[in-house]
Amino acid sequence: MTAPVLSPRKSTLLELAARSPRPEMDGVASVPTSAYFGMNTFGARQMRDKLPKDVYAKLAAAIRHGKKLDIDVAPTVAQVIKEWAIGRGVTHFTHWFQPQTGLTAEKHDAFLSFDDNKQPMESFTGAQLIQSEPDASSFPSGGLRATWEARGYTAWNPASPVFIVESGNTRTLCIPSVFIGYNGEALDEMTPLLRSSDVLSQKAIALLELLGEGGIQRVYTTLGAEQEYFLIDRKHFALRPDLVMSGRSLVGAPPPRGQQLEDHYFGGIPERIQACISEVEHELYKLGVPIVTRHNEVAPCQFEMAPMFEETDIAVDHNQMVMSVLRKVALRHGLQAVLHEKPFAGINGSGKHCNWSLSIAADNPDLDGQNLLKPGKTPHQNLRFLVFLAAVLRGVHRHAGLLRAGIATSGNEHRLGANEAPPAIISVFMGAMLTRVIEAIAAGKSSANAAQAMIKLGVARLPEIEKDNTDRNRTSPFAFTGNKFEFRAVGSSASIAFPIVLLNAAVAEAIGEITEQIRANMKRGRSVDDVVLAVVREVFKETATIRFEGNNYSEEWVKEAAKRGLPNLRRSPEALDQLLTRSSRALLTKLGIFTKAELESRFHVRLERYIKDMLIEAHTLTEILDTHVLPAAFSYSGELATSAAHAASAGITSVPQVAAANEVGTMIEALVSARNALVDLLTKAEHLHDDAPKQAKLLTSGVADAMAAARACSDALELKISDELWPLPKYREMLFPV
Repeated sequence: MTAPVLSPRKSTLLELAARSPRPEMDGVASVPTSAYFGMNTFGARQMRDKLPKDVYAKLAAAIRHGKKLDIDVAPTVAQVIKEWAIGRGVTHFTHWFQPQTGLTAEKHDAFLSFDDNKQPMESFTGAQLIQSEPDASSFPSGGLRATWEARGYTAWNPASPVFIVESGNTRTLCIPSVFIGYNGEALDEMTPLLRSSDVLSQKAIALLELLGEGGIQRVYTTLGAEQEYFLIDRKHFALRPDLVMSGRSLVGAPPPRGQQLEDHYFGGIPERIQACISEVEHELYKLGVPIVTRHNEVAPCQFEMAPMFEETDIAVDHNQMVMSVLRKVALRHGLQAVLHEKPFAGINGSGKHCNWSLSIAADNPDLDGQNLLKPGKTPHQNLRFLVFLAAVLRGVHRHAGLLRAGIATSGNEHRLGANEAPPAIISVFMGAMLTRVIEAIAAGKSSANAAQAMIKLGVARLPEIEKDNTDRNRTSPFAFTGNKFEFRAVGSSASIAFPIVLLNAAVAEAIGEITEQIRANMKRGRSVDDVVLAVVREVFKETATIRFEGNNYSEEWVKEAAKRGLPNLRRSPEALDQLLTRSSRALLTKLGIFTKAELESRFHVRLERYIKDMLIEAHTLTEILDTHVLPAAFSYSGELATSAAHAASAGITSVPQVAAANEVGTMIEALVSARNALVDLLTKAEHLHDDAPKQAKLLTSGVADAMAAARACSDALELKISDELWPLPKYREMLFPV
């Protein structure tokens, strides 16, 4: 007797059920992490050990002060890097950069060269270290570059250590770089970030000097990005065209059990997953990425890893490494890392919580390394803390729409405001204690004398804030958490550079304005601290509407935010429009972070990406309906009809198959109608390719709604069609692996 032919889905289920529960953890060391941490990076410590003292001093100064590297030392630095890399088996080098794709890019060149006698040798010059010339024509530029304008340049960012990527038997030296066009246009994510860091430093130093803090070399931002992600079986992923094409499931009925039992969050990490995560961490440790936290997240098959805080440009590089290594290592374990913001409907999506703060680099050891958003030990230090707090509040209050634009993607659109992530309304959570202080200062209940006021308010000393004096608010998009702000609304798959650029810019502008207000209000006989308190009072009063301590998920907050005049930009196209408002243009061009053309290019690149994402999703959904769902539905309908006919011919009087066949037939008709409506709208959207704003508007409303309607019909059929006939891996199989 011939064995029944199993569907790909059933074959996959049987194969996965028989797998080994724990693959071999090849390459994961059993030695302490500290013994190999950073072994594949050539950073400041290695530079100090290998370079001549004078050369290292110039390099360290360039890194510490954010200055351009002295070209005279480049050959020596290049020689040392080459010897280190070749000693580790490296054959090629690349300028590793971050174009406006959300990913990284690289073009590999061999160390191989030939001497005057045509003999092979390894060569790596100072010029090759400092600069390279990749083709710039095929990267997104938003109109900054024409297709035929191909020349672009990458330039080393010495503040970010070079590193070696191991892939199979190959090793490549990666040189973190910026990417600019022939005329100096910023074509990447890193160049604007470095510009925003520079201007923020300049504004903050000026304010600190006014407050009497001297000897400051630089003020820098720190960042720690908590990365959420899903890990599912690779074979299930491969059988889902929607996951392969768009990163999210476009159809799929919710299983009876999702996350409602609340049993996955912080639960024991499954053994197979633990093996994968441990290898991910091992690879990241070798690259000098300081991952210190791992745990189960709320949704089944969802996890999170988090690093220690680092300087922002390094943290941005490291987060790109995290996403890349996650994807690569997961495949070794037969898994797929899914970084989309909302890969599965009905359960929590994934974000990237960006913990952001400000710190001082100074000659004075008492100031060096101090966190400006951390309360101090004296009234003056805490007044300094409050003035920088006021600057952040003013920046977020004034540019809430712009910050929303920085996190606007098609994926994040599905996640924000879904009772699992902060809403599209940008607000700030300060905690009960600081709220009382802020409101008391704003109400003028304190003395005009700053020192007396701080004592009266009970904030002459605020170190207890570090000791969890303020609760956390996981519903807030921008929450103060003791010595930093947590920008929780950033999407899990996004580059964190752009939203941080906009945050840096908003805060830099506010710091500059507060500095000028203090200068303008200083009078003889009145202390700087007294003037500062008066300015802080005005800022706290004007920013009251942006502060919210309650449940950001509630409908009441949506109504209240509307009364306060806060923007609620649910859809990405309307959020992206905020990049081109008069206030946004003025902010970003005045500070020199973007030129007018560069800013417009960011709008066009992001709008075009949104349109492409939506078109890919819509076309993939119609393909799935036509080639998977409807054929399965027709087969099941036919089986019911055949069974009903056989029952009737046998003289059976009760034939429930008839009612079942009619019900399924009605559902098929509804799906076909929804499918056709989607195709009609999709065709209209395709015809608008010459008008991106109109095309985006149709996609985000009409096409998105038509996709949702078609999905609802498909998901209803999934719950009716025989399990043997359903071709796609189901949610229960992907999210609850055997």
